[in-house]
Amino acid sequence: MSTTTAYAAQLSKRRIVLTTAGAISGMFLAALDSTIVATAMPTIIGDLHGIDHYAWVFTAYLLAEIASIPLWGRLADMYGRKRIFLLGMVIFLAGSVLCGLSASMLQLILFRAVQGVGAGCLLPVAQTIVADLYTLEQRAKLSAVMSAVFGFSSVIGPLIGGFITDQLSWHWVFFVNLPIGIAAIILVQVVMIEPVTNRHRHRLDWLGMCTLLGWTVLLVFALEMGGRDYAWGSPIIVGSFVTSAILFVAFVCAERKAAEPLIPFSLFKVPALRASSVIGVPLGMVMFAIISFLPLFVQVVLHSSATDAGRVLTPMMLAVVIGSAIGSPVVLRIGYRLMCVASFGFLLLGTGLLTQVGVDSSQFDVSVAMVCIGTGMGFGFIATMLAAQNSVDLPRMGVATGLANFTRQLGGVFGVAIAAALMLATLTDRLTELFPRAHIKAASLLSPQAAARFPAETQDLVRGAFADALHVVFVGALVIVLVGMLTVALMPGGKPADIRDAAHASLHEPVLPDGEIIYVAANAPDVEPVPPA
Repeated sequence: MSTTTAYAAQLSKRRIVLTTAGAISGMFLAALDSTIVATAMPTIIGDLHGIDHYAWVFTAYLLAEIASIPLWGRLADMYGRKRIFLLGMVIFLAGSVLCGLSASMLQLILFRAVQGVGAGCLLPVAQTIVADLYTLEQRAKLSAVMSAVFGFSSVIGPLIGGFITDQLSWHWVFFVNLPIGIAAIILVQVVMIEPVTNRHRHRLDWLGMCTLLGWTVLLVFALEMGGRDYAWGSPIIVGSFVTSAILFVAFVCAERKAAEPLIPFSLFKVPALRASSVIGVPLGMVMFAIISFLPLFVQVVLHSSATDAGRVLTPMMLAVVIGSAIGSPVVLRIGYRLMCVASFGFLLLGTGLLTQVGVDSSQFDVSVAMVCIGTGMGFGFIATMLAAQNSVDLPRMGVATGLANFTRQLGGVFGVAIAAALMLATLTDRLTELFPRAHIKAASLLSPQAAARFPAETQDLVRGAFADALHVVFVGALVIVLVGMLTVALMPGGKPADIRDAAHASLHEPVLPDGEIIYVAANAPDVEPVPPA
């Protein structure tokens, strides 16, 4: 019997269900807050002013979230899922309260970063808690449920944000996290039993932690700000890239020497985990690039409303949920590699359809493409997450889950940066051809309101320029999918159970310096101590 199965077998069904509900509630809040602020931002800017810092409200959250994901995953392995999850939830709720009380844009940006640090914990640690509780077969079903929750929260975020802002105030967009978050804290604190307790004192890898945070923050900053707030060749962007590269080298050196590294490089010897980390990059690139720029296509090129622009993403999110639900039992039969092949097949079809849309297209044409892309994403997410979690033993589950989330989120930043660069360059060229004496800056037109200020007789020309620019973005997404198909070869074939057993056999280093794994049942009448498997 595997360690995870032995641990979960000693727990009552009620305790497992309630622990799962508490963990998923935390994940729901983290996903919700990535989108809920969007519809409240016009009102927030009206109250706090500082429209020049508009993008930083989103960027600060993203920077802190991505940079902290690997750290939280490792801390969950070292100090226990329960205490780390509760710490992350407290930080997230504290950031939420402070955001709601903000009296200036600077305060809001700083407190959004605090929120992001907490969110960086909730997503991977919640997934790790759930993975601890279930067997290989059960994890597939629960992963589908978690994908459904993630997709649902992303879809309803803007709707909830708009409703709360209209009916109450923008402050309650942040305060709404409190009742759900407090309920999740109480639930996890009361019902969750920690599966593993280590009998030695851990040595936190401070140098690795600082260099990890440093290189990821600077890299994400440069990719987010380059071409938008600063020119790509500006000293601040070039300096960020160079410093990030230096800190990355320092991080690698630190991890090789650390007694308990944040990211044990020995894990990359496991083929399924290594493949999941690599495949997650193109998946994230395609998903976030399309989510970021498709609403602009609907509003400017198709002349639809902001509400319609939000709705056009709904088919994609629903398809992600359905794809995950369908893929969860199928992946156990056909294996991770074939599921990844199916994933990129749907992505290829969807991005190919997007390259065919233009000024004469309908929202239905776009929706068909989004369904294909969402289905591919659902297949890819379920395959890579299960491959990452099932290829390691329980004491390494946190860092494996964190790596899978980290590479996907980092891929998203790459995708948005590349898409923005392609679009702005193409849009600038087209506008220069159309209006050679106007000296129009393409970056100043990235809103439907700005594009609509052109005289009526030139509106069709502007729509055509945007259509051409966004066509290049969709072609770029297609190219990323084609490159991503090559990474599928890294994923081992065969059934997941066989891959898991082979991976566990390849992990020779001891889990703990003293080699002890103790299963405990503190304050748990429905649990008996389980000896190491």
